[in-house]
Amino acid sequence: MNSILDEISSLVKEFGSAPKFEDMPRRTLSDKGIAGPTAAHTIEEVHTPLNFAYLTFTTGSSAFQNIVGVTYAEMPARIEASFRILERVGLKAGDRVLVTYPPLVNVFSGEAFKQYGLEWSFLVRSSRDAFLAALHEFKPKAVVGESSFIRAALEDARHMGVAQELPQNIILLTAGTPLDLELLSVAESVLQAEVHDLYGCQEFGWLAMDGIPVRDDISLIPAADGGGKELYELVVGGLPMGDSFPVSGSGHICNSEGKIITYRRQRSYPEYEVIVKATKLTSAVTLGRVARSILRIKGRIVKISPELITSAAHTVLELVPDYLSCSSQKPFIIDEPEKTKFFDDMVQAQLDYQQNSKADPVWTKRS
Repeated sequence: MNSILDEISSLVKEFGSAPKFEDMPRRTLSDKGIAGPTAAHTIEEVHTPLNFAYLTFTTGSSAFQNIVGVTYAEMPARIEASFRILERVGLKAGDRVLVTYPPLVNVFSGEAFKQYGLEWSFLVRSSRDAFLAALHEFKPKAVVGESSFIRAALEDARHMGVAQELPQNIILLTAGTPLDLELLSVAESVLQAEVHDLYGCQEFGWLAMDGIPVRDDISLIPAADGGGKELYELVVGGLPMGDSFPVSGSGHICNSEGKIITYRRQRSYPEYEVIVKATKLTSAVTLGRVARSILRIKGRIVKISPELITSAAHTVLELVPDYLSCSSQKPFIIDEPEKTKFFDDMVQAQLDYQQNSKADPVWTKRS
């Protein structure tokens, strides 16, 4: 005669509110649109919380890489910024795009490429020879990649005498590092290519192309300390990027209408502090959770004013310089709803998480 536990053992294999391993939703590299090789990563499956649209990493140019969480609330604005780039350069549905470094797709989001209708592919391996082979075989309308890598590969093609076999009149969307200015002449002579300079990051998506913002919530404020230079810090949705730039009336080298000289950027030091002065939220506790979430998944510190106003008509953020080194610089207030968009999206993401969070029955937390 079977015991009760024998019956339970049989039943839980067939029925239950929680999924079995094979029933769990999956998001592969292919699903994210980044199923290509790099020489700097391992492919690892992780248990990603359901409240994230996807996970990615910073490039780690100055320190260890950060894990970045992209929320569903911020996806529409990220996709819209990507569409603006693709439209400005004249790409159309069905066009082929060659991506030299798969994680760059995450800055657009694979969803943006899918919705736009692009066909994209990657190199068979990370090398200049593989790039030239992919240009020859895939014949893309556009390339997304790092400018110095593309320049070096095109110079290889010229030295090997195979430049004439490469496709012509393509679009180069350079990203990841400051634009290598030598690429412009090389690209023109080898590919008759049009070069564009993208600026953005994994945390926030694309922010500018050729010195022109691609989001409506971009602000420029004087750098807290420009080291004797007139530099401006870029702020997205009320959050400082930590990068400062010259702003020039003569324009960006790729587009005279672009005033932000993104290829002359430098790290901002000291950085501005962000202090929330007013919020539409009714609870300062929820706002504290927003601040912690921004720190955890975006790597930006947000503080809450002791005189916080709750249930306000709109968000008010104060950007305060480090007074120890910049005592003459005044704080800046960002309070237009259009300019606090990213911060407000993170507030919405927190509300969505609190209302719709999925908890595992075997992991019970008591407050």
